Amino acid sequence: MLVSKYPNWTASVVWNDGHTHHFDGAKDMFKFLQALQKYAPKRKRENIRLIVVTDFYNLEKIDARKALYVIGADVMGPMGHELVPLATREDAQDFLKDHKGKRILSYDEVTAEVVAKVDAGRF
Repeated sequence: MLVSKYPNWTASVVWNDGHTHHFDGAKDMFKFLQALQKYAPKRKRENIRLIVVTDFYNLEKIDARKALYVIGADVMGPMGHELVPLATREDAQDFLKDHKGKRILSYDEVTAEVVAKVDAGRF
C-alpha cells in the first residue's frame, strides 16, 4: 500500500542511523514492532530513536509511546479496523464516546493479541 495516499493515518519508526520505516496506520506499525525480527532482522529495538503516529483530531505527529489508542470505533483506517491515536486522555474519551469505541489503550497495552483482534474486527 502506498502510505502517501493516507497522510492522516501515517505512523513512522525512526532509527538512530536516520533510516525510517513508514506505515499506513498505527496497527501496521505495531505489527512491525511486535515482529521486528521477521520484518527487520538486522534492526534492534534499542536503536529506535523515535516512534510517531498521527493524532486523529489535529493530524499532527505525536510520540506513539505517549499516545492513547481507541479500538472498536466506527471510524475505519486505510486497512479497515484501526487503533486510532489520540494525544490526550480527554480527546480519547471524546472520540470513544462520539465514535462508539470500545476501549482506550496505552502504548504498552497494545499487545500482539490486541492487534490481531482489531485486525479481525473483534474488540
